[in-house]
Parts: sequence; structure tokens; C-alpha cells
Amino acid sequence: MKVKAALKEQAKSLLVPVLFLLAIGIVALTVSLIPEEEETAEVIPVSKYEGNGGELVLENDSVKFVLDAETTQFSVTQKDNGTVWYSNPQDADEDPVALPSDIENLKSTLLLTYSTINGVDTLYNNYKYSIAAKNYEIEQGTDFIKVHYSVGEMEKEFMIPKVITEERMLSFMEQMSKTDASNVGDSYKKYDINNLGKKDNREELLEQYPVLETEVIYVLRNGVKDNMKKKLEQYFADAGYTAEDYASDKELDLSESSSSKPVFNISVVYRLEGQDLLVSVPMNEIEYKEDYPLITVNVLPYFGAGTTNEEGYLLVPEGGGSIINFNNGKTAQSSYYSNLYGWDMAQGRDYLVQETRVYYGLFGISKGDSSMLCMLEDGASYAGINADISGRNNSYNFVSANYTLLHREQCDVADKYNGEMFMYEQAIPDETIVQRYRFVDSGSYVDMANVYHDYLEQKYPDAFVKKEDTDVPVAVEILGAVDKVEQICGIPVSRPLALTTYEEAEEMITDLKKSGIEDLSVKLSGWANGGINQKILKKVKLVGRLGSKKDLKNLTSCAAENQVDLYLDGVATYEYDSNLLNGFLVFRDAATFANEKRVKLLPFDKIYYGEQNDQNPYYLLKPEIILQNVENLSKAADTYGGAGISLRDIGYELSADYNQKQLVTRENMKKEQVALLNGIKASGQKIMTNMGNDYTLGVTDFITNMDLNGSGYTILDAAVPFYQIAIHGYVNYAGEALNLTADCEEELLKSAEYGAGLYFSLMDADATELQNTKYTQYFGANYEASKDELFAIYTRYQKELGSVFHQRIVDHAILDSGITLTVYEDGTKVYVNYNYDNVTMDGIEIPARDYLVMP
Repeated sequence: MKVKAALKEQAKSLLVPVLFLLAIGIVALTVSLIPEEEETAEVIPVSKYEGNGGELVLENDSVKFVLDAETTQFSVTQKDNGTVWYSNPQDADEDPVALPSDIENLKSTLLLTYSTINGVDTLYNNYKYSIAAKNYEIEQGTDFIKVHYSVGEMEKEFMIPKVITEERMLSFMEQMSKTDASNVGDSYKKYDINNLGKKDNREELLEQYPVLETEVIYVLRNGVKDNMKKKLEQYFADAGYTAEDYASDKELDLSESSSSKPVFNISVVYRLEGQDLLVSVPMNEIEYKEDYPLITVNVLPYFGAGTTNEEGYLLVPEGGGSIINFNNGKTAQSSYYSNLYGWDMAQGRDYLVQETRVYYGLFGISKGDSSMLCMLEDGASYAGINADISGRNNSYNFVSANYTLLHREQCDVADKYNGEMFMYEQAIPDETIVQRYRFVDSGSYVDMANVYHDYLEQKYPDAFVKKEDTDVPVAVEILGAVDKVEQICGIPVSRPLALTTYEEAEEMITDLKKSGIEDLSVKLSGWANGGINQKILKKVKLVGRLGSKKDLKNLTSCAAENQVDLYLDGVATYEYDSNLLNGFLVFRDAATFANEKRVKLLPFDKIYYGEQNDQNPYYLLKPEIILQNVENLSKAADTYGGAGISLRDIGYELSADYNQKQLVTRENMKKEQVALLNGIKASGQKIMTNMGNDYTLGVTDFITNMDLNGSGYTILDAAVPFYQIAIHGYVNYAGEALNLTADCEEELLKSAEYGAGLYFSLMDADATELQNTKYTQYFGANYEASKDELFAIYTRYQKELGSVFHQRIVDHAILDSGITLTVYEDGTKVYVNYNYDNVTMDGIEIPARDYLVMP
């Protein structure tokens, strides 16, 4: 009895698990018996050109635009001088250098790069993959021409029915062998409106195949391979299926065709606006398959390209401006490429050899007595400028803009997987790329710069106005505090090291003014939140070792009394050495890479180019926090009586936030920053920027650290002050700090040639104080050691050039190797000799490594 009772209890205890397992088995069996639903292929509708050829024309008093409907290539004619600019080389097919694929690129108006989840990139040109196959449509309105391109490997068309009624299908199958008929039956799915499957969508099927309302139909299954379709084509042909049958059956199918291959729909819109051609690409209209994310698009890559028989040059925005002569033979050197506004820090990189950064969005081509400028407008922050000469891949000299549309980041995957996996942005920005081409009746870069000046006046009508100051603009950075490790009770602790207290800064400003510097602007750096390596600006806290709030107010009062603009400097984009006590929480405040990781950054080593893992990391902040930091800095400047704010990073670096839930694109970030700075400017505060990206021209009062030299690409033939010619007399600017730059003499000569003001970085502390710190770049900043040379440079500069800083530059020339001439409105001529020997030009001796001013 005891054994029976025990067995009974054990059976009861097993009953629930057994029933649970049985239920799972029943569910699994049921699921296995349910027929699998066919996976619906992603549909990208394909455009098809069905026109009769001919020309489409846009025309006004200045230019005539003619588009060839058979190729979508176009020409633009300048009516003043008859110069014709072509979208593509006219003799590309005869190019002796180009390979067949390169010839297809030359005949294209778009170059697209797509990728995969594994990060494998592929270049498509829209000649082979759209124009030649006539996969495009043209739309003409009253003031525009729009070309809709379908770019990709389209499905091959086979003469087999996609949709066919049951009666006709059976009639053809009766003419086939039993095996052939079986293969045909397996390739089609039967639909009966009165006997649909549970997962069949009645409304959707009727919308795609209206004949289903009255007929039973057969529909070709998705995923049938081309080799099988070829066999089906033969089966139907042998059964008597004709082209007339195929055309009739096509009318039964109202569904959109699909393909498993990469296909992209992208449009280009052309408009005329005065003397300009506006070319736009609506990014919100771009269609692509999720498996083939579209990475980049190059718009009009060969517009205006120069041939081997033409004389001219390419103008690129490297430094103040750089020239690449046509056919210069430097094919052994790297082609030119630079990122507009520098690297997007929300994109990861493992190493850095050289920053490629340009600060204004423009390029140009000069041929003989005519030239063409392209100003990048909407979408400019996604662009990089690329240029190359004839002889490398083809026989043409060209320059264009390449736009990054989708950003990606590598993902962490299982250890067993050796390949790479990438995550991409979820969608292309809902924005529009706009390029403005302006045609100039001159081949001179000076005239081109004047045209750019006119463009800036139109763009910033209220802010871009001529200055009245006649003195040399001088900017001085006063270094407040840096961090240095101190031993406290035997424990190493990072504490602020005072380089210049507020009182010492006050004495320095007074001394600078007494020494005769009239137009003086002072940037106070490292004055708050720990010093130069500034903690997050959620709250502005003075560095106690520099002095009290009263001391800072005394400093700003002293500056105002001496008619000195004092700017309080700050970092808004990054946090350094911050934690929760400073108001910083990584998961709340840091921006995000496309792979959903926080943007954690490290400096790069200049020797091995990799990340310096022994250094402290720092984080890129979210856009809303960056903007709030700028507002907090502005409020602090107002509280302490500063003339304005100095932004160490805004106007220099521009980054997005790829948080999929709160995505802020680079272009949107630019617009938000500009809107905020406009508000600060309207409040009466002044703004000083670093580098001075072109979108800050409407708000900045002084640009420091402007890149006058560029990166020195070997493919470049000459450096010219193109940008400076456009803005001189309207915005104060200066190059690097003369007392800290690697070659003070070279920087001063470049400043004299480019009409730049003077910039110095100073501190009261002795250079030895910086030993055992990370700030040895300031070794030359001691005021007492620097001031004699500073005053000597200023005194001469003011005496000889003080009268030109409110004037336009009207001419510039490279007279000989290492000899330049800059001419101002009143006729003042500035000769600069970069050579190490005296040179005589036009009877004038120019001293070696010096500048000479002739009134």
C-alpha cells in the first residue's frame, strides 16, 4: 500500500510537466504544418524613358541650359562671351587613358557608392546602370527640369507570363511534356478569390491583379532564379507562347516589379536663378533597399572638366585657396580630397595620419577667359571636395563634391565570426543637396574671389558689412589655468595650475594698451571649470586660484575702460575630466555612434598615428547640451561684464549625433548652432571663433587660428588668398599665434600676403611651470620673454599696413617662385619674398624672407 501511494504521488508530480511538454509539441506540430508565407521582396519602382529624344531648354538673359533627353547630359552657355560648359567630356569614348569602366564614369552625371552589412563598398555610375539602359524619366516644369534616375542592375526581362488566367495557363501546359508542365506548375502560385489562404490579403491581391475578381489566376512566385526563368521561357515558347501573348498578360499585372539586386532611385533638379545654375538632389526622394545602404553620391563629377589640350586650373578650398594646374603631370602623387568642416567626430576612426579639413564650401574651374564657381549650399556639411588631374584614370582635369548620405559603424560580433559587421543610419536625412554654379567672364582667381564676395554679401546682407577700423586687428589669448598633478599627503591629485591670474591679466592688458596696440581683442582661456582642459559647462565655476568673482569683474571693467574687447573662452562640444559631480553622466549626456555606442574619444599620436590609450578619454556631447553650454557661456559673459564669448570648437568642428531615437544630423546641428549664435549676436554680445567655418561669417567678429597655409598636398601647384580676398575689410581674421607656431617668420610672411591681423598667446607664468604637464605647447607663451618681439612685430606691421585693414584686396599675383604681390583699394602694394635671397622685381629690391610695403 505504501509503494502504491508513493507511485501515485510521483505520477501526480509528473503530470504537470508532461502536459506542458505535450502542449509544446502540439504547438510545434501545428506551426510546422502551417504553410510558409512567401517573403515579399522589397520593391523599388523603376523609371523608364519612353520619350522621343530632343532637347529640353532653360534660358534667361545670362545663361542658356540645354539638356539632351537621350543622355541627360547638358551644356550651359554664358551669353556674355559665348563660353560653353559641358556636364561631361564630349569625347570621352576616345579617351586613350581611360578603361571602359572609367569611360562610363566620364559619361555619368552621378556616381553612387553603396555598401552591405559586411561593409563591402561598390561604385555605380549612372551611365551604365541607368542612362544607357534608358532607366530614367524626365519631368519639365515652367522653371525646372527634373531627371528621375533608376540606378542599378535591373531584373532581366523574360518572355514568360508574370500573371496568367487559369484557362490560358492550362492550355499552354497541355502543349508541354509532363516534366516541363510540372516545372511550370512549381514556379507559379494559384489564386482563387473564393478560396484564398489564411495569409492571403484579399484587398491587396485585387489591387495588384484586378482580373482575380472574375478569374482564377497563376502568379509567378518570388525568388524564381534567372536560370529557371530561362528554362520557363523555352517551355512556353515551345508551347506556342508569343510576344502578343506576353504583352496581353503584362496588362493583368498592376503590381510593382521587384528585384533582389541593388537598385536606387535618385533625382536631380536643374533651375536657373539669374546668372546661376542651381543643381539640387532631394535626399528625401532617394529610394534604396535596406540590404544595400547608399553611402555616398557624387553630383556632376565631371562638370566643366578640362582636357589635355586646354590651359587652366582647378581651384580647391585648401587653406585660403589652392590651385591645381591642368595636366601638371603629378600622377605619382595622391589626388586631392578634403572634408568640408573637418571630420564628423561622431564617426569612428582607428588612426589619423593627417586631418583633411577645409572651412568654406566652394570649388572652381578656370579655362582661358572664363571660369566657373560652385558654392555648396544645403547639405554642404556632408560634402568632401575631390579633385584630380589628367593622366591617372582618364585624360581630364576635374573637381567635384562627394556627399556622405548614410553613416555606419562597425559592430561587436561573436568571437566565432571573423568578418566585419556594420550598423547604418536608419534613413537618409530628409533634406536636399543644393549646389550653386556661377559663371564668371574671367579666368582670374581674383575676379572669382570678387564674385564669391558678392555672393557672401547676398547671403549675409545685414551682417557682412565693411569695417571702418584702420588699425591692425590684434588678438591676444591670455592663458588662465591648466591642470597639473600635485602630491597631497603623498597622493597624486590633479589640480589647477595658475598661469595668469585675473589681476595679472588686467596688468597685461594695461601694458599692451600703453605700448600702443589700438585695435586689441583679448581671449581669456582656461578661466573657469578647471582651466584649459575644461569640464562640462553645465555650471560655470571660476578657477579659485585665478582670483575671485570681483577680480574677474575688475578685469572686464579694465578691458572696457581701455576699449579692449574681452572674450570669455569656452569649450561647448566636449567634456574633459568630468563626472556626475560636474553634472556629466555618460549615458545621458554623450552623443552616439551609429552602432549605438557612446562617442568616446582619445587623442591620436603623431608618430604611430594610432590612439593614445595612455591618455584620458573625453566625450562628444549631445547637441542639446552643446547648445546649452554655449548659452551658459554667454550668460557668464553677461554676468561678469565680458564683451562677448570665444568659442574654441563651435565654428571649427561640427558633429552629428546618430542616436536612432533622437537623430540630429550634421546639417541640422549646423543650422541650430547658427540660429543660437545669431541670437547671441542680436543681444549685443560679440563672438570670436576658431578657424571660422564659412557658416559663421554672419556672426563672427574675429576669427583666430585661420588656416592660411593648408595641408600642403603635393598635387597642389600654388597657394592663393582666395577666401581672404573675398572677406578682407569685412571680417577680422588672423592665423596661428605667432609666438607658438612652428615657424613664426613663415606665418608672419603669410599674414602679410593674406592681409591677416596678428595673434599671440600669452601667460604670466614662467615656461618652467609647465614642466611635467601636458601643455608644453605653451612653452613660448611667457609674456615677459615674448613682449619685446611682440611689440616689434606690431609696431612695424601697424606702421606699414595699418591703413589697409578696412579695404578690399583688389589684386594678387605670384610674380615669381616665392614672390607674391597683394594690392589694396588705395593702391598700396605688399610684396612678400619667401626666398632666402634678396630679389629685385620691377626695379624694387625685396629683402629675403621679408615683406615690403609700397604706398
